[in-house]
Amino acid sequence: MKIFHHSRFHDSGALAALKRNHGLRVSVCIPTLDEADTIGVIVSCIRKELMDTHGVVDEVIVIDSGSTDATRDLARAAGADVYLSAEIAPESGTFRGKGENLWKALHVATGDLICFVDGDIANFDPHFVTGLVGPLLEDPSLCYVKAFYERPLDHPQGFRPTGGGRVTEILVRPLLSLFYPELTAFLQPLSGEYAARRETFRSLLFPCGYGVELAHLIDLSRTIGPDAMAQTDLDQRHHRNRSDEELGRMAFGILQVLFRRLERDGKLTLASSLPEILQTWHFDGLNLAAEATAIPEPERPAFAK
Repeated sequence: MKIFHHSRFHDSGALAALKRNHGLRVSVCIPTLDEADTIGVIVSCIRKELMDTHGVVDEVIVIDSGSTDATRDLARAAGADVYLSAEIAPESGTFRGKGENLWKALHVATGDLICFVDGDIANFDPHFVTGLVGPLLEDPSLCYVKAFYERPLDHPQGFRPTGGGRVTEILVRPLLSLFYPELTAFLQPLSGEYAARRETFRSLLFPCGYGVELAHLIDLSRTIGPDAMAQTDLDQRHHRNRSDEELGRMAFGILQVLFRRLERDGKLTLASSLPEILQTWHFDGLNLAAEATAIPEPERPAFAK
């Protein structure tokens, strides 16, 4: 597997020339839910630096899950094409979740290369895009490029240089070490920043929630193999840190996706179907109460060839 640093692709003019020479279009797609604090800056940066000035990117698309803040208005004002996920391919129904937004994005994006970036990046810079599409433009043998970075943890005394990515370090990396050790080479298996060729994305199943990134790594390792996959060091990513409760719900969805693949790949046998209810508890200072949260993780099919 090839590993790059984003600085190798700092020359946006050269990337635009490569894109034109190959006759390709590039789409940047951003899934959102209540990202008013960051989405305007992200879209403005892409529009100014990568579309209007250099022409590396041909379109920036925001796929929204139904934000209750000003996310859609700010994204539209900054120059993005904005869609409600539920209104894309309505004949397919709709689910709520990050993976659903990514799958819906493939219905409207026109690029030959598609780059996904999250909408909560607080230190966004053009290299979050150029560092991912650059390898695909430079090397036709590559099909998929994944980001890695340091993830500081927001703390009352300021940012700690590391400590983010708790689900990765506590849950996903140990499980990959046990069952898919070849995938431990991916430094940030759950990173939301990655790019691929359109046909690569269209060949994949898309879990509708937070299991989508891990599912893609496992499935691509079977189909295209590590020689067609790469990683790019984007240095550091600042974003909104989530509560333990949110991370628990994320982990529950990821585990459903992982166990389905473990059974499919003959690594274990499930005695019964997996439940979709996360059992937790809540303490209000006086009373302790059980809580049951439904977290289904259905999977959208690959696109017909």
